[in-house]
Amino acid sequence: MYKLKVATGTDLAAGTCNNLSIVLVGVHGESEVHRLPHQWNNFIAGAVTEFNITVNKDLGELLMVRLYMERYLNFPLDPWYCNYVTVTCPKGQLYQFPLYQWILKSEEIPEGKGVVITKNTHPVLQQQRKLELGIKRETHKWKVYAEGAPHCIDVTNDDPQNLPPNEQYSFQKQANFGFLSYSTGLEINLNGFSVNTDSWHILEDIKLVSSLRRSQYSDIVSKIWKEDAFFGSQYLNGINPTLIKKCVKIPGNFPVTEQMVAPSLGASTNLQKELQNGHIFLADYEVFQGVPANTINGKPQYSAAPMCLLWKNPQNQLVPIAIQISQIPGKNFPIFLPSDSEYDWVLAKIWVRSADFQLHEVDTHLLRTHLLAEVFSIATTRQLPMGHPMYKLIIPHLRYTLEINAFARTKLIGPKGVFDQALVTGNGGVPVLLKKAMAEVTYSSLCLPDDIKGRGMEHIPNYLYRDDGMKIWAAIESFVSNIINYYYTSDEMVKEDPELQAWVAEIFKEGFLQNKSSGVPYSLGTRASLIKYLTMVIFRCSAQHAAVNSGQFDFYSWMPNGPTTMKSPPPSTKGVTTMETILEALPDVNSTTVGISTVWVLSNEPMDRRRLGEYPDERFTEKTPQQFIKKFQQQLSEISKCIQERNKTMRLPYPYLDPSQIENGVSI
Repeated sequence: MYKLKVATGTDLAAGTCNNLSIVLVGVHGESEVHRLPHQWNNFIAGAVTEFNITVNKDLGELLMVRLYMERYLNFPLDPWYCNYVTVTCPKGQLYQFPLYQWILKSEEIPEGKGVVITKNTHPVLQQQRKLELGIKRETHKWKVYAEGAPHCIDVTNDDPQNLPPNEQYSFQKQANFGFLSYSTGLEINLNGFSVNTDSWHILEDIKLVSSLRRSQYSDIVSKIWKEDAFFGSQYLNGINPTLIKKCVKIPGNFPVTEQMVAPSLGASTNLQKELQNGHIFLADYEVFQGVPANTINGKPQYSAAPMCLLWKNPQNQLVPIAIQISQIPGKNFPIFLPSDSEYDWVLAKIWVRSADFQLHEVDTHLLRTHLLAEVFSIATTRQLPMGHPMYKLIIPHLRYTLEINAFARTKLIGPKGVFDQALVTGNGGVPVLLKKAMAEVTYSSLCLPDDIKGRGMEHIPNYLYRDDGMKIWAAIESFVSNIINYYYTSDEMVKEDPELQAWVAEIFKEGFLQNKSSGVPYSLGTRASLIKYLTMVIFRCSAQHAAVNSGQFDFYSWMPNGPTTMKSPPPSTKGVTTMETILEALPDVNSTTVGISTVWVLSNEPMDRRRLGEYPDERFTEKTPQQFIKKFQQQLSEISKCIQERNKTMRLPYPYLDPSQIENGVSI
């Protein structure tokens, strides 16, 4: 007598009225097909149902179970979400078969212990893995989204409803996301802002757009946005904290002189000394040069590729000391300084913030988290079977990524989407910027410790993105290291794992377009290299995405701090800017409204969340990996406590890398 438990998922749509049958497969053969008794509540959402079946022979060690679904009476065949099956053998051995997937017709579920395939792997398991990957390679195919950009899932019209069921939002998440989007759109339509194509007449009126949508910090930003110290702090702890780098030599196309910045630096030092002391930093938007500008409301829009020089002053504040709104110096592109008139300096900073908005959304956010996470997701599904320990490790961090990316390609960056309606890049500029940005992606820039060192940002104070991020990187690295060393007992095992090597090679080919100069590995030969690679993947999908996504409304709901576009060309002379010219240059009312409502939706994760380190789907069935998970969770909890205590003392806290606020994956 074999005792079975069959668990149905908890999502409202998880249950089924289908007839279900099961086959047990062991090392000595397999059982006959057993129909599981059909009762109305056996397979409803959340059900864990027990069954007894009799098998007339000793199957030996169980390797997998095979589930079949057939129509019940005249009811249509509907998908069923199976969490797991457990089987207790006549001699008392317990076998666990975790799935946590939708089943459409049939499914083979391998026993839950993670298996790295070798020549000694049982032929039944080898065959199961081949069949599983063969099916998934048919449902998950690659296509080119834009030349020079990472490839994406091949789905008709990029419609999320055409994705494979296991890639779609849960019923709960879909309903909540739809309500959030609809209610936000309804609010702006009712207040009339969505059809107003005029310029803003009074800056304070911008707050009316988000009168019912506020965050804890958005009001603070609206009060301090003109402060130089706040402007500089955003490069460290804002929504785009990965651009700034130490400047050891002033670029030739940015002719800042000692005399220009002397009023900012004061009498006790000079530019050369501050360069030598490592106190000068550069934000360069060169990649934005040559990207075509959009037309909105029938009006041409304007973009720029500015350069901004910043100084760490004796108060440990990072402040701007020179801005050039072009990559080409000349009389038509003066260098703006804090000593200029108030409105000249404010407008120069607005131009930098607008460029930062574009670069953040397309490069830092879209490319380096969303699109790369999609590559990791597709390659994982195509190359790593569910019984592989690396699949078990990675898959929680890829949940819902394909749905949100398909949504983005239709509603955000697609024709007539948000970018066309409100951003200077527009649908036409996004592919151009993506290609240029992709050419600059390197492996070191994707690995936080290497990136911090490469930009010379190891020692600047108050860099909370770095400080919090490095703690989380170390915690992920420790967790990954424990898992890797448990399943791989030598470097040779890594090198000879065909599924793992195929996974890495496919990511390199489809995601990084075989660009060897990027330094991204296309094969892995040691456990150490695998640990670093997996840490990068998990950090990108979780912490990095949180750092560049969660605070969008906080920083961008006050539009002048991140204009989606500019309606006037950059100023070519000093002394002529007024508040009226600033208002004329800022986005129209409707463009502002689209931008603010979009960042509100994207900053508010719908229901059905899973925080970093939360793994309710118990894919690892062995006790040792489960202990590693608990240790990881304890480390994250300690990091969270430290961050929360620190934030209590801050005027504008930095909560975005608090592990209790980080989603496991890119799902919004």
